[in-house]
Formats: sequence, structure tokens, C-alpha cells
Amino acid sequence: MDRGPGDGVDGGPGPDDLGPDGPDGAAAGEPDARHRLTALQGLAALSLDAMASVAYGPESIVLVLAAAGGYGLGCTLPVTLAIAALLAVLVASYRQVIAAFPDGGGSYAVARAHLGRRTALVAAASLVLDYVLNVAVSVTAGVAALTSAFPALYDDRTGICLAVLLLLTGINLRGIVDSAKAFLVPTAVFLGAVLTMIAVGLFRTGPASTLTADGHASVLADHATGVGALLLLKAFASGCSALTGVEAVANAVPSFRAPAVRRAQRTEVALGALLGVMLIGLAVLIGRFHLQPVAGVTVLAQLADASFGHNGAFYVVQFATMVLLALAANTSFGGLPVLMGLLARDNHLPHVFGLKADRQVHRHGVLALAAVAAALLVLSGGDVNTLVPLFAIGVFVGFTLCQIGMVRHWRLHRSPGWRGKALLNGFGALLTGVSAVVVTATKFTEGAWLLVLALPLTVLAFEAVHRAYDRIGARLGLGRIPEPPRRARSLVIVPVSHLSRLTCEALNAAVSLGEEVIAVTVTHDTPEDRPATEALRRDWELWNPGVELLELPSATRSLGRPIAAYVTALGARRPGTRITVLIPEAEPAHLWQRLLQNQRGAVVAHAVRRDTDAVICRLRFRLATGGRGRGDAELSVPRPTVRS
Repeated sequence: MDRGPGDGVDGGPGPDDLGPDGPDGAAAGEPDARHRLTALQGLAALSLDAMASVAYGPESIVLVLAAAGGYGLGCTLPVTLAIAALLAVLVASYRQVIAAFPDGGGSYAVARAHLGRRTALVAAASLVLDYVLNVAVSVTAGVAALTSAFPALYDDRTGICLAVLLLLTGINLRGIVDSAKAFLVPTAVFLGAVLTMIAVGLFRTGPASTLTADGHASVLADHATGVGALLLLKAFASGCSALTGVEAVANAVPSFRAPAVRRAQRTEVALGALLGVMLIGLAVLIGRFHLQPVAGVTVLAQLADASFGHNGAFYVVQFATMVLLALAANTSFGGLPVLMGLLARDNHLPHVFGLKADRQVHRHGVLALAAVAAALLVLSGGDVNTLVPLFAIGVFVGFTLCQIGMVRHWRLHRSPGWRGKALLNGFGALLTGVSAVVVTATKFTEGAWLLVLALPLTVLAFEAVHRAYDRIGARLGLGRIPEPPRRARSLVIVPVSHLSRLTCEALNAAVSLGEEVIAVTVTHDTPEDRPATEALRRDWELWNPGVELLELPSATRSLGRPIAAYVTALGARRPGTRITVLIPEAEPAHLWQRLLQNQRGAVVAHAVRRDTDAVICRLRFRLATGGRGRGDAELSVPRPTVRS
């Protein structure tokens, strides 16, 4: 079954919603080009996660190697070079993914096409978990940089984290292009600051200042005499957190302007080049300045102090790092909603995640990501060290499955040069597969077991949604040609409580819809209700609209249940009759006036929908304020809203 219930016009993503030639595709004449990304904007919107990782990637390496003392710190550059080599392989591979799968989806799209549905769900689950963790880690790391410069804010870090997340969510609800424009300047300032710091530091023979680290306890181990292979693997695994976000461009190819593939490839290469230069440059400075990690101060802050001195330039680096770390969560806001849209199209997530707003925003995906990330921030207390051990594991699972899928892709299509491309992807699969095992094994006891548990649970959730859509689709007969329409006798029931122009318009609509119309009113045999019941009975006889008014006595104050019970009994007495319950409702001219409504229509609709199979027609009458005088109003009748 290719489509699920609710596809297309009925409320879910149809086949034209996300395809390359549909209204949302990049090849549809670009009617919405201003809401799509250029290569430069893509760098600002989708690469912040990878760029900002230079603030914690090198630090993760140093903290692990510090266990081996000075001998261990001497291995910082070789470990970083190994990570940079893996980065180069990933960038080259994802350039191929962008060209082969221009509809986006990255690892999920590749695995779905060449490795099967369930393997694709593993790739999707790993990316979903990594994107969610990226938001939490990025925001907490940015706030950690802020509290390093201003320690008085440390106790308020959870509230600051939530405020930053709220700001990011609001910006992304305006569209990915608006977020890219907003983050372009902070990205440029951060890149300029870090690259300048590296250039200045390379011309120094010693640190310009060590004021930042003074008075802080060193975490360097004493009496270490060597570096073991296990320690090097653990340092490599920790440093691989710098590679998260490399796949985001491939996931969001449809967000680029035409030619989308070329722009996305340029963005991917620029991202890899800048990230590689910064990682290697920082590793060189760590060795040049013989930096030792200390408690309470980031490695990047020490490097800025050593290169620039403790002056204004130092605070520029700290502030730029804080801003970019906080904004690095935007990579997830750019990539995850697109992935969720693809999952919704394939019936693995609710179809609402496939809908787009006017500015090409997957609004429900953005809000869902923000909600889950907020929960993580609250549970972790805004502490980055609680979240980092969970980070980067899921993305390497996605990396590996993507590379394996691309090997099969080249073997199947055999395009010119396919052997070299398959060899590159195969080598990448080997590297990322080993990295996935190493990262998981070394971080398992630090909290990675939670992610190992969450991954299959997420896949099971995808499968449960898919089975639910299959069952609904089978009930609706999707994919099969239905029987010819046949006419059935129609009966319309109109609940009323008093006479008004609203009642008159409701009966006008009812006699137009059905062959038989019955007006019903719920009565309560209490002293305070009897006068109103008698008045309605008397007025109805005087009006004499030609429609029967049936009184439904109720011993309780319930309004919806008596009507639902009557509809059920009527359906049993008249099998084959199409029963419609037409509920008239007034719609005030001003939004605040809706607070004055008694919600009788909603109560009746809920009871009828819950207890019967009748069609519900909620007929709304708009009360438009007129200009004839104070208190005058004009009644306008829109089309009825029909629900079954």
C-alpha cells in the first residue's frame, strides 16, 4: 500500500507534497525560491552543529588523553588527524548521497532504497535521536560557555537553556531562510574569531596569557609513562562528537534553491573544509602551548587566552562560541523536520508531520523537536556532561548504514566510475562501523546504554504507527476501486434549545440536505427548567415551520447523551437510512467573544461522535458586525463543516 489514510487533500502528505516535481519540490519552477536556501545560507542554517563542535570535540580528546599525563596529550594531533581523515571520507560520501537522493532524507533515504524498510527505520531512529540530543547538547554547551565567562549565572543555567530553546523555536517557525539570515552574522563572527585565533597562535612561541587557567585544578594525571591503544580508541571515540551534523545537508536537500543538488554539494564541501581546518589548527595549538585541561575552564577558552591574551579578543571568542553553540541546535531544526516529513509520507509517523506552512516550515516537526529537547534540558538540569556521553552514537549508526546502502546503489546502477565510488563508500562504511562500535563500547557505562535501549524502542514506535495506518487503510479500502455510489434515504436531526435566526437558518440547511428533518430538544423536569421548555413548545407551535419538534427528557443535566441515545435508537429502527446530526453554532465577530459561548455544540458533537456512526455537520454562522448602528449585526452563512 503506497498511501495511508489522510493522504493528500484529506489532511496528510500526498504523493505530490514532498516529491521533486510537486509544489514543494525544488524543480517546480521555484515559485517559493525566497523561502529556500542558497549555498551560503545553507552553511549558516545546516552546519552550525558541526562548526560548533570544535568547542567540545578537541576538549573531549584532551580530557581522555589527560589520563596518560603529558605522554597522552602528545597524541592529541594524531588522534585529531584520524578524525579529520574520517571527516574527509564522510564529506566525499555525502556529496554522492546528495546527488543520488535529491529528495533528501540522507541515511534513511539510502537505506530505504537499498537495505530494506526495517534497516531504514534503524537509520531514521538513529538520526532522530541524534538530532534531539544535538539540540540539548548544543544549548547546554552554549550556556556552559556563558557561565564560564560569568560564573554568577551558573545556578540559573536551566532557565537560560529553556529561554535559548524558545528563541530558536520561534525563529525556525518563521522558516529556514529566516533562521539562516539570522544566524549568518554569528556564524561569520565565530569562524573569523577561531581562524584568527589559530593564525595568531601559530606565530607565538609561547602562550600570551594563562590567566584563565590560573587557580584552577589540573586534571592531568601524574606518573603516567605510556599511552595504551584502548585510551587512544576512547579519545578517538570522544573526539568523533565533532563529526555530528555532517549529514544534515544531505537530509535537507529539498530546502535549497535550484539547482538544489549543486548548492547542497557546495555547502557540504565548504562545511568539511572549514571543520577540518579548525580541528587540526586547534590540535596544533594544544601541542604548541602544552595545554593542560583544568576544571571549570574550557580548552577553547585557554587557547583564546594563550593566543590573544586576556583582553577584548578573548571575550569576543568566548561570546561568539557561546552564541554559536546555542545556535548549533538550528542544524536539527533544519534537518529533523524534513526527515520526519519523509517518515510521515511512508506512514511511520503521524501524517501531520508531513504538512508544511506557508514559509516551507514543517511546523509540527519543529514544535515536537522543541518539546522533547526541553524535556531533556529539564531532566539533565542544563548540565552538558550529562548529555555528551549519549551524543554521536546514533549518528555513526546512520553513517554506517548510509555507506553500505551507497555501495549497493553503485553496484545496481553501475554509472561511470562506479567502482571507485563504491570503494570510497565501502571504506567509509568500514571506518564508521568501527567507530560506531568503539564509541558505543567506550561510552556504554557512562550513559550510552540509554541510547542503545532507546534506538530499538524508537524503531518499534515507527512500526506501530505503520501497522496502525495499514489497519486504517484496510478499513477504508485504500488502493482499491470502491463500489459505485448509491442513494440512501436521508434523515437530518437538528438539536435546538430556543428559537432564533440561528434556528431558522439551521432548518433551512437541514431541509436542503435531507428528505426528512426532525428537530430535537433536551428537557429537564425541574422547576427552573420547565418555563423555558414550555416557552419553546409554545413558540414552536406559533412558528409552525413544518418540522416536528421532539422532546428528549433527561433525568440528569446531560445534554449530549440523550441526543446520542436517540440517534442510536433511530438507527436501529431505520436500517439503511443515512442519519445526519446538524449542529448550528454562532461564530462571533471577535475572537475574544468566543469565550462567551456555552460550547453546547461541541458537547453534542463529542457525544454523537463517540456513541454513534451518524454524520456530524457543524453549521457555523458568522456574526459580522454591521455599520447600521450600535448593536446591529449581520448574519452570514458559510458552508457547513461536515464530519463523520
